[in-house]
Order: sequence, then C-alpha cells, then structure tokens
Amino acid sequence: MKHVIWILLLLISCQSNSQNVEQKNKKSDSTMEYNKLSEQEKRVIVNKGTERPFTGEYVSNKASGTYICKQCNAPLYLSKDKFDSHCGWPSFDDEIKGAVLRIPDPDGMRTEIICTNCGAHLGHVFMNEGFTDKNVRHCVNSISLVFVPQGEPIKNTIKKNMEQQTKTAYFASGCFWGTEYYFRKLKGLKSTAVGFMGGHIDNPSYKDVCTKTTGHVETLAVDYDPAKISYEDLVKYFFETHDFTQIDGQGPDIGPQYLSVIFYNTAEEKAIAEKYIKILEGKGYKVATQLRPASAFWKAEDYHQQYYEHKGTTPYCHIYTKIFD
Repeated sequence: MKHVIWILLLLISCQSNSQNVEQKNKKSDSTMEYNKLSEQEKRVIVNKGTERPFTGEYVSNKASGTYICKQCNAPLYLSKDKFDSHCGWPSFDDEIKGAVLRIPDPDGMRTEIICTNCGAHLGHVFMNEGFTDKNVRHCVNSISLVFVPQGEPIKNTIKKNMEQQTKTAYFASGCFWGTEYYFRKLKGLKSTAVGFMGGHIDNPSYKDVCTKTTGHVETLAVDYDPAKISYEDLVKYFFETHDFTQIDGQGPDIGPQYLSVIFYNTAEEKAIAEKYIKILEGKGYKVATQLRPASAFWKAEDYHQQYYEHKGTTPYCHIYTKIFD
C-alpha cells in the first residue's frame, strides 16, 4: 500500500512540474509583453537554439555586474559566479536564487535552463565536471543575456537596450543564397538567416518548398541596427541586387518560391517600399515586386545558411546594379 501511495504522489508531482514548465513555455511564446526579439534571438530564446561557440558577446567578459534576461529583464546571474570553462559559452557555477528553472530535455541526456520569470531558453546546466568547488556549470547563450555593469542601475541598461533595439526586415529576391550573399556586404547588419515565408504549412523543409505547392517564398531575414542603417537603405539595396521586373522567378530559377517580394512588418515599412516602387516606375521600369505582410518565418536547414561563404563561390542569378542616387 505504501508503494502505491508513493507512486501516486510521484505522478502528481511530475504532472505539477509538467504544468509549470508548460506555463513557462507558453509565456515565452508571447513576446508582446516583453522586449522585441530579432530573428536570431528568437531562434535561441524562443525556439531553443544554440549560438555558435566562441561567438557570443559575453564569452570573455570579466567585468563586474549582473546578467539579466534578454526577453524580460529579470536578473539571472552575478559576475562573481562567472568562470572560464573554455567551452565557448559564458559559464556560471550559480544563479541568483529562484531566477533559473531546470527542465530535463526530452531525450533525457541534458538539463535545460530557462528564465523562471518568462520561460526564455538560456542554455543547459551540467554537474560534476570539477571546474569549481560548486561542481556546477550553467552553459548560457550570450544572446539570451544583457550585461549590466556594476554601479549602473538596471533600469538604465534596459532603457539603452530598448533604444538600441535590433530590427528585422524580410526580403525575397530569388534564390536566398544570392540574396544573403549581397546583403551580408552591408554595414549595420547584425545577422542574417535564410528561410521561408508566406506559405500555408508550418516548418516546411527545402524539399517541401521545392514542390511549389506550399505557397512559401525563399526569404532572407535581416537583423539590423536602425542607428547604423535605415530600412529605406535596405529597400533600395534590395532593388539594386536583383531583377525586380521578372514576374516568374529570378534568372534561371522559375517558380513561386523565387518571386520578388518585400514582406513588411508595419504600415511605415509598406509605405517606404511603395515609395521606391513608384520611383522605379517613374524611371520606366515595370516592377514585379510584390508587397505582402510579414508572417511566420521558418529558418531553412543549416547547410543553406551563408551558403556562398562556405562554398567559396558567387551567386549565379544576382548582381549589383546602381539604380538610386
């Protein structure tokens, strides 16, 4: 009888933990209440991705201060608990009490760590590695954090973070390999990602989109700093790096997934795109570029990302042509 009671209590406890985790993850899905995230930040913080090792902003940061959640600004870690594990990500052997929640990964191999306040994905925690006396290593993505220097009020850092908010723009101009190749030459960009937008199924694969039945268009997501480059400059560059008069694709790539499209986030972005379409039409061009509201962006498989940089070649259907003064 005692064994039966023990099993029932265990089941109730597991169900309660599952409900708590589900509630946290549901909260993280609604970024409307929190800081606006770029596509790369969403990939890690919301979709539980991982940034590449030794690329994060805080890997080697040794300054004194507090690390807060990128999504909700909740304090998570103190600099005194940070140490160098040479793993390629910021490492901490302790968290601010109650700030971090541990969740077993579905595969049972690792333990995920999330922000208790908003459910943002932080990274994973590892035990018994012997790095410090506490024998704990919180392996955290820099992109999930914001560092607040010692002596500076957290609210000031939050204000600066909001003022320096990264914005994301979406452009489709044929094969996304070429679109990304040219956009990555611009100054003021923080990151890029190729994927799919505008279709009617979730999380399509490249193979799915190539069937020309999903409604998706090969799209580039551009995370940029509006203080360094404007959306207007991005739109002009978009038109200058492909044939915006072609109605059925781009170059030899024919099909609905290769159309010229600007996916706008706001009425202001739409108005800017319309402005430049009118300018081009005034120059005598028949503009085939479509304007559509931005929808879910589905990141393409890893081998598509920065394709030409990894392959060491150049685009076959994109070329830069100066159009605007």
